[in-house]
Amino acid sequence: MTWANRFKLFFGLVVVVGVVAVLTLVFNQRQAQVMSASASIQAAEYPVGSDYGGTVMERLVEDGDQVRAGQALFTLQSPTLQADLAEGLVTVDSVAYSVAEDGVLTLTAAVDGTLTDVSTERGSFVQAGQVLAVIDQAGSLFVSADFVLTSGDYARIEPGAAVDIVLPNQTRVAGTMDTLDVQTANGHAETTARVLSPDLVDGAANGLIAPGTPVTATIELRDDGLLAGASDGLFGFLRTIGL
Repeated sequence: MTWANRFKLFFGLVVVVGVVAVLTLVFNQRQAQVMSASASIQAAEYPVGSDYGGTVMERLVEDGDQVRAGQALFTLQSPTLQADLAEGLVTVDSVAYSVAEDGVLTLTAAVDGTLTDVSTERGSFVQAGQVLAVIDQAGSLFVSADFVLTSGDYARIEPGAAVDIVLPNQTRVAGTMDTLDVQTANGHAETTARVLSPDLVDGAANGLIAPGTPVTATIELRDDGLLAGASDGLFGFLRTIGL
């Protein structure tokens, strides 16, 4: 065998070993991640309703309106409320409503946010406890993600675990695990995770960051494999240089 062929063989072996090493690290890294079965952006919701049934006198807002805490949303006329008011059984003002001397009930916004699911019109009769609308609280966006985990996977979830959120336009947002709600079925942990991120800002990413937007969430599990340190170092370096 000539020296030229020996060099070719040597460098060929180096390339093969390098490719196998990289693929092994990639496989090991993927074993330390789990992708959501489903996930979407959500907001803290505040229902708008009354403990008294009555007739809607005015609807002062429209679906999709931005509202401020204390802003009037609906006015209702309720004979039951008027009777309780005469008996002194009603607090005339709260964070969610106010009552005029003539018994007219004004429902107000409890928080700043966006009004959704408006379900009543002027002149409609509403039942006690009926939800007339919902306020998506401003600045409260989070991701709710469903995962199907084995018991081994669940044991490798660490508090504050990193979560990679991918929007429909492939924009990536870094998040962290906040809370977990777990139910076990057929030996698997059906897990609903609440994921927080400072980058979940209402209307960002060309309006994609909004309640209801479907996303993909991938949670980082603790890597207990033999190559944990090596793979973490490699992928940390790649992220540092932007790859």
